[in-house]
Amino acid sequence: MILMPLSFGVLIFLRNNTRCTKLQIHLFFFYFVAAISDFKSVEMLTFAIQIKSMKKTILLFLAGLCISTFGFAQVNNQQTELHIIPEPVSVTLQEGYFSLKPNTSIIVEGSTAKDVATLFTKMLNIPTGYHLLTKSGKARKKNAIILRINHTPDSTLGKEGYTLNVTSKKIIISANQPNGIFYGIQTLMQLLPPDIESQTAVQSMKWKIPDVNIMDYPRFGWRGLMLDVSRHFFSKQFVEEYIDEMAKYKYNVFHWHLTDDNGWRIEIKGLPRLTEVGAWRVPRTGRWGTFEPPQPGEKATYGGYYTQQDIRDVVAYAKKRFITILPEIDVPAHSLSLIAAYPNLSCTQLQYPVNPGSRFYKIEDNVLCVANDSTWLMLDKIFTQVAELFPCKYIHVGGDEAYKGFWAKDPKDQALMKVENITSLDGLQSYFEKKLEKLITSKGKKMIGWDEILEGGIAPEATVMSWRGMEGGTEAAKMGHHVIMTPNSYTYLDLYQGDPLIEPATYSMLHLKTCYQFEPVPDSVDPKYILGGQGNLWTESVPNERHAEYMTWPRALALSEVFWSPKNERNWNDFLTREEYRFKYMDVAKVKYALSQYDAIITGVRDTNDSLQVKLATQIPGLDIYYTFDGTNPDNFYSKYDGKPLDIPKGASQIRVITYLDGKPIGHQIDCPLSDVAKRVNRDRG
Repeated sequence: MILMPLSFGVLIFLRNNTRCTKLQIHLFFFYFVAAISDFKSVEMLTFAIQIKSMKKTILLFLAGLCISTFGFAQVNNQQTELHIIPEPVSVTLQEGYFSLKPNTSIIVEGSTAKDVATLFTKMLNIPTGYHLLTKSGKARKKNAIILRINHTPDSTLGKEGYTLNVTSKKIIISANQPNGIFYGIQTLMQLLPPDIESQTAVQSMKWKIPDVNIMDYPRFGWRGLMLDVSRHFFSKQFVEEYIDEMAKYKYNVFHWHLTDDNGWRIEIKGLPRLTEVGAWRVPRTGRWGTFEPPQPGEKATYGGYYTQQDIRDVVAYAKKRFITILPEIDVPAHSLSLIAAYPNLSCTQLQYPVNPGSRFYKIEDNVLCVANDSTWLMLDKIFTQVAELFPCKYIHVGGDEAYKGFWAKDPKDQALMKVENITSLDGLQSYFEKKLEKLITSKGKKMIGWDEILEGGIAPEATVMSWRGMEGGTEAAKMGHHVIMTPNSYTYLDLYQGDPLIEPATYSMLHLKTCYQFEPVPDSVDPKYILGGQGNLWTESVPNERHAEYMTWPRALALSEVFWSPKNERNWNDFLTREEYRFKYMDVAKVKYALSQYDAIITGVRDTNDSLQVKLATQIPGLDIYYTFDGTNPDNFYSKYDGKPLDIPKGASQIRVITYLDGKPIGHQIDCPLSDVAKRVNRDRG
């Protein structure tokens, strides 16, 4: 766009090669201003007009401006070749490319990196169709990818950092530890064309990698995603595929929510009813929480579980990708599947079915009886085997949303409270958590719980996962406890990510932009107590594997950058450019992702007369919003939103909205009843 006004200005000037009229000078300045309005490097533009030799001065200036413009465009085009997520600490782009060829060598310097190199070779060979081999020894001078463990550790990189240096002759990834090499490989894979995600060989592809120097390391040591497999069972294969996607964006903790009211998903030797009864419920389809309870004689056929061999396989799979699996066995509440299998563990000792998503809270007893000796014998057997199956130094014990009404009526629990001088039901849960921590510690593990474990007094060495906002984590950190920040308003991936009128049914709201704005360290807290953060995918409203992907991505891309990249390097607009390019890779990998970020956000406001108005917005800058009130479908020939709240025409019952980018539709059309707009007044849209 800059060339047209510049050229026109030159033509106007050259019509008089001796002297410019005032009109010509004014026109020249007009087109000059038009030119620099598109120019991003204003500091480079210095303008001087010498009346005596205007022709020479202007021509020299224009030549310099054109050179500067072309130079900037060239640099900018080079920068657009890099779309790395999460954003590295330091990136310097160079001129040139490294070409991956059938005879490229992959050389390992350091025996601890051999397993990583083997995995890397497989990642390259499948899409390229090459038969690259891994070798140990000295590096070749050219046409080689070198994976190097530093002989002298680089203190800047720490355990997970790396350097990546690409030249036209060779690539060197250096790190102190194998996991640093692995993260360098993930970055390198993002520098290759999107077809690197193909599961079959791509023919006639030039596999070029831009020359670049990168130095990178994570901000936080805990970078997690949680998958709830209790509400809906997900196959072992899907879990491994989910772990693959996590690894690409440098996540290092997979929180596996294995038990809840709606299904027990882990085999425990000697307790067969856990998987014979607890893993199955009656089938239901529709909106969670509205389902009909199990009917007399109805068979429980929906569910599944992981054998202990399945668990070992997944743990080993994740370990190769430097992801630690955190198991969660949710107690004392959320235990209906456990109680359905062994009814004597609850205060009522009644036989309940595994819940299929019908209403039961406070009606059926899903909380373990604290004073029951059988509870502790059962928990000891369960956690003994869980500790053996999972190498993670932590076990998550839940601890959330415990309804204490059945404890209040239970003679055993009331007697225990008197003996232990416990004065409140919160104190009884605290007693449970402290006793449970001793059991977990006896297995050689540390205990993590949701922030409810703070109520009544936290166990001495417990780590808190703060989900009901930042307050619980802040309180725990000030008490000297380690914290993983995962507040639902920033990290709950089961929430709506776009307008409820066009999204699959769930609840609340969490936009992509809100995820990106998350800051895990409160100002009032010593950062050393914040281990990191994680996103959580609860699956009440996620009935299948493709929808699990849809709800995870791209919001987990935003969180990966929050957990890895330097705080002061985060930039929303820059992230969007890189994120949109990642969609090409996801398309090749056949990973489902949401495009809700392009949809309009519709809310209601009240004017000074308390009349309802409609307010429109977008997450993405630069989108145009078009709307109608007359029941017709808008396009870019209809009214364009100008940022001001819209008055509602008399008789209108609905607003229809669509977004455009560069003259083309990009978002979904949303048909919003005005009665719904009224409900959105002063609502936090997340």
